[in-house]
Amino acid sequence: MRERGINGVSVSDLMGAAGLTHGGFYGHFESKEKLAAEACTHAFAESVERWKTKLAGQADHATALRALTDAFLSARSRDNPGTSCPTASLACDVAREPMDTPLRAAFISGTQQLVDLLASLQHGSDPESDRRRALAQFATLVGAVVLARATAGVKISDQILRAAREELAQNISGGTTSKPAQPPGA
Repeated sequence: MRERGINGVSVSDLMGAAGLTHGGFYGHFESKEKLAAEACTHAFAESVERWKTKLAGQADHATALRALTDAFLSARSRDNPGTSCPTASLACDVAREPMDTPLRAAFISGTQQLVDLLASLQHGSDPESDRRRALAQFATLVGAVVLARATAGVKISDQILRAAREELAQNISGGTTSKPAQPPGA
C-alpha cells in the first residue's frame, strides 16, 4: 500500500502477496478499509521503532536529530516508499478519506507519535515552542520526501532533499531563530 497507494492495490493483489486466496481475505478482515487501517498502524509502529533505534545510539539530542533528518531525507528513503516513513507514502491517500475512518485515525495517531519523538529532541525549555518546532521540522521532512518522489529522476529531486537537509541542519545548529515567522506586512 505504501508503494502503490491504498487505492492502487486490490484485495486480490494483497492476498496474492500474502500467499492466500481472495476468499480467505474476509476471514481476516471485514473490509479493505479495515486492512488499510491495520497496515497503517503497523507501518507507523515500525517507523516509531526505527526512529527510536536510530536515536538511541546518538551522543546528544542535536546529533540524534541530525541522524534522523539525514536518513529521512535520503535518496534511499525517497526511492523506497514501501519501507520508509508511512507519512510521506500515505498522506495523499489519507487526505482523500472521510474524517471518521479507521485509516485516518491510525494515520493521525502515528503522525502524533512521530511528532512527539521529534519534540523530545528539541533543546528549548518551553514545551509549546518545542512542539511547534517539531511540527515545522516534520512538515519539512515529509513535504520534501513527497516532492522528491514526485520529481524522482530529475535533478530537482536531489536538490529538494539536499535543501531540506541543509535548512534543517542549520535550524538544529541554531542558525535560525525559533520565533514564529511574521506574515508579510505584519
